[in-house]
Amino acid sequence: MNEHMNDNLDGSSPARGVSAIAPKEGGGFPNPGLAPHVHRQADSDKRAERRAERVVAGLFLLSVLGTAVFIAAYFLVTPTGTNIFAEEGSTRAVWWSNLVTGLGLAIAVFFIGAAAVHWAKTLMPDEEMVEERHTMRGTDETRQAAASIITDGLQESGIGRRPLIVTTMVAALAALPIAVLAPLSTLGPLPGNKLHHTFWKAGMRLARDHDGTPIRAADVAMNSIFHVMPEDLTEETEHFLEERAKAAAVIIRIDPALGKNEESLANGHQGILVFSKICTHVGCPVALYEQQTHHMLCPCHQSTFDVTDGAKVIFGPAHRPLPQLPIEVDAEGYLVATGDFPEPIGPSFWDIHKDK
Repeated sequence: MNEHMNDNLDGSSPARGVSAIAPKEGGGFPNPGLAPHVHRQADSDKRAERRAERVVAGLFLLSVLGTAVFIAAYFLVTPTGTNIFAEEGSTRAVWWSNLVTGLGLAIAVFFIGAAAVHWAKTLMPDEEMVEERHTMRGTDETRQAAASIITDGLQESGIGRRPLIVTTMVAALAALPIAVLAPLSTLGPLPGNKLHHTFWKAGMRLARDHDGTPIRAADVAMNSIFHVMPEDLTEETEHFLEERAKAAAVIIRIDPALGKNEESLANGHQGILVFSKICTHVGCPVALYEQQTHHMLCPCHQSTFDVTDGAKVIFGPAHRPLPQLPIEVDAEGYLVATGDFPEPIGPSFWDIHKDK
């Protein structure tokens, strides 16, 4: 190999700390070199070093302050409850809640980053270094040197010599997760068995979803579909929206001779069957019915349920049949429920089979 391969174009050797250039025949050009290194003030002035250290510590403390603001705002500037800046439940309360909690979290995260950047810029080693080219596989010495990089890095960062920075950094990093944990305290109690029950009860009439009028068995034509709700479920009902979401159901009438599931037919009335409207995959409304095939389809992920066979899944990602509401006809000819759904409606969850 040419011993002058790494020389500059004018024949001189490159300055120490400056990488060599490609030879002229390889498209090389004169080595511009590096600008003279300018030492930082903290490198030569102990007072400037201490001042920079205090700035870094101050930035970490500002992060701690931001975390404290977030936590305080989460409980004192809420959108629907306590709000020290606006009327509870007003749109202004929502605005103040978003503003103060957002600023608190932004300050907490921003000043951790700002402290790290200022630390690196003012106190960590500030030297230009050039790594010479070498073969892809390092020598044993290189591998041994690589093993000490982390240790050297810790020493050069000055962590061991700067307890003030370390203390405030740990405080900032330890305080920030509290901002994430604080909301967990307001998630409320566990649902208990609420997911196992709906608003349906024995003797409750089935009513049309759009106007709340009860439905007679004689009103349900063959191959027709009705979207229904409990007649007694009104806007005055406690937790109305939640109860409405769980109680949603559909009525479908088929020819009993087509039925493949005797238990399903027994829970209906003369081919009138009632199933939960909530898909057992991820909870979308199963509202599409094919009259010719007697299949119900979920529009979200195409789960398909066979109404003639107890709404069993015949296609798609759902794994459970749609729960069936047992019904009968009262003395006035109206369709009424004989009880709640026998199993939880909607997507499965970890304790779905526990005792209700």
